Amino acid sequence: MPLAADKLRAWAEVDLGQLERNLANIRAALPPHLRYVAVIKADAYGHGSTAVATRLMRAGADLFAVANIDEAAALREIGSGWPILILSAVLPSERPEVFAHNVTPTVSSAEEVRAFAEEARARGHALGVHLKIDTGMGRLGIWHGEAGALAAEIRSHKSLRLEGVYTHFACADSDAAVTAEQRGRFLHCLNEAGLARTPGLLIHADNSAGIDSFPRGGPFNGARVGLLQFGVRPYAGSFLADVAVEPVFSFHARVALVKSLPAGTPVSYGHTHTLRRTSRLAILAAGYADGIPTRMSNRGRVLIHGYECPVVGRVTMDQTLVDVTDLPRSAVPGDTATLIGVQEGARLTVEDFAAAADQIPWETFCSISKRVRRIYRIDSAL
Repeated sequence: MPLAADKLRAWAEVDLGQLERNLANIRAALPPHLRYVAVIKADAYGHGSTAVATRLMRAGADLFAVANIDEAAALREIGSGWPILILSAVLPSERPEVFAHNVTPTVSSAEEVRAFAEEARARGHALGVHLKIDTGMGRLGIWHGEAGALAAEIRSHKSLRLEGVYTHFACADSDAAVTAEQRGRFLHCLNEAGLARTPGLLIHADNSAGIDSFPRGGPFNGARVGLLQFGVRPYAGSFLADVAVEPVFSFHARVALVKSLPAGTPVSYGHTHTLRRTSRLAILAAGYADGIPTRMSNRGRVLIHGYECPVVGRVTMDQTLVDVTDLPRSAVPGDTATLIGVQEGARLTVEDFAAAADQIPWETFCSISKRVRRIYRIDSAL
């Protein structure tokens, strides 16, 4: 039986109705021919892949992208009707599972192509694959100068189907010139290999930041959407920066104890903070084991009674100290401290949290641990 809210020490709330509304608004902003590739790797960026995938299936995502075979297998348990793309390299020992779970691997090398072709031929099963092209990320993908030859090899194997081709932008949110150069390399590869107008081929290069430079007349027919569907907008000025999305996720902890200490008292491990006045401190029932990183020590802020209160001293494994001296109404044990979200009209965004933690929002979501119970709001999106 789920715990009552007042018995939770730390929890996150995930608004599935808002997730569905976000998807609808993103679709409305995209060119109508684009397929919606819902990226839900890393447990849907910490939101919970089972609940998120189920809602996105209902909302009309076209296909899903995950990081690895374990995530793909878990997603396949939820629904059999959706294509699932594995974005990372599949380990040799995992290749049989690709067939067992009917998922689509990414290939970046001739060795992978030949291994999958042999496995598919032995099973009498034609396997669909996506070819990844490295246009400047320097990570997965066949180097763009060699992509044409690898595409030809894939098509030479009767046991393989080339279902998609994609690349990944390294600086989509920070350097338009680099993004344009990568896109140009990708388009050159597509044209050189005769793939640009291949019927049924999914061609995708864009996430919610890179789509800023999306060419309307080009061959692209898919967009990978990750954090945007959870209400985190790309950089200001980008194509989708003004789409009507709202945050889906909030993060809270309970006040466990409130105490007064005299001026001049050093607090927490290492005595990195000394009280300059007689102070009231609230001890939160969450620490770095829950996802409040030590980098927020003496930097972070939380909302209590709708007011921002500073983190003082070093964040510890299970507890965080917050100065509540200036609150107009005294904090008491059991009060809610909001680290991400809205409280009594005040808001702290995931971007605020990430900045104080010296993280990016992707890292923030993924770092909030399983000890933090996820509570799902399942109201209708209508």
